Amino acid sequence: MADHNIIIDEWDIKLDKLLSELKTCQEQKKFKSCSDCHEFFECELRKKYVIAVYESMNKGAGGGFEF
Repeated sequence: MADHNIIIDEWDIKLDKLLSELKTCQEQKKFKSCSDCHEFFECELRKKYVIAVYESMNKGAGGGFEF
């Protein structure tokens, strides 16, 4: 059986924290998604979450979104 070590770094911790905050906000507003909210484009929490997702993907290396 292979030994799989799970490494949680600072970016994943930040992402998990913001995801939890985002879900709490959605629950408080009784939304299943941020897209249901009238603050969708102006929401600072959502903007921070999107940045955290990107940083978690690139581990702080910077750069742009490249697909």
